Amino acid sequence: MNSGDVIAALEEVADPTKIEYVAKFFRGDDPDTQVMGVPMPKVFPIAKMFTALALSEIDALLDDPRYEVRMAAVSVMDFQARRKRLSGEDRKALFDLYLRRHDRLNNWDFVDRAAPNVIGEYLLDKGRSVLDRMARSENPHERRTALVSTFAFIRRGDVSDTFRIAGLLADDEDTYVQKAIGSWTREAGKKDPAALIAFLNEYKERLSRATITAASKHLTSKQKEALGLKAKR
Repeated sequence: MNSGDVIAALEEVADPTKIEYVAKFFRGDDPDTQVMGVPMPKVFPIAKMFTALALSEIDALLDDPRYEVRMAAVSVMDFQARRKRLSGEDRKALFDLYLRRHDRLNNWDFVDRAAPNVIGEYLLDKGRSVLDRMARSENPHERRTALVSTFAFIRRGDVSDTFRIAGLLADDEDTYVQKAIGSWTREAGKKDPAALIAFLNEYKERLSRATITAASKHLTSKQKEALGLKAKR
């Protein structure tokens, strides 16, 4: 089982007529990225067939210029990170690979696919300063990782890091970072509505209108009215 086997499986189901459709989901700034024509619902089952893939082979997949090949690599990492009996050493190796090759994780869906389980789960019982470092990165995908990773904490009712990182990113001009703020503060708000209201009250003048709308989706009309929600852009 190697990277070539994964690529062969993807090539077998690639459909040139789907290239334009699949390409719509890639919003990275890499002009060298190519699209094969494999919709994501077909990429994920293929990745699941290769969950025993060695990290060196995953690393090789990340070098590939094709969108779907890199998504398969990220998905294998995610499947491996979900293993209940994954050793601490293997979990750290996945964590390190993700961070080391973040230059190849250059689209919003790469981050969303693996960050919670590969980064967040690793950090559950550790210091989380790496999230602050990524939140201050010049790379918008790293900034998105900083926030999306906190979904692992949200699932356990711990929302403090989500709102803290979201605060660091409140003025971010990247659309997909703002989308992440809206989505993940909304998720955190399901666990702690008061914390979400406090966050919006503090940052409502700095967040985009779309972010505020997404974050406040599940608040009551009275709560929204009390906040006097406004956006600066």
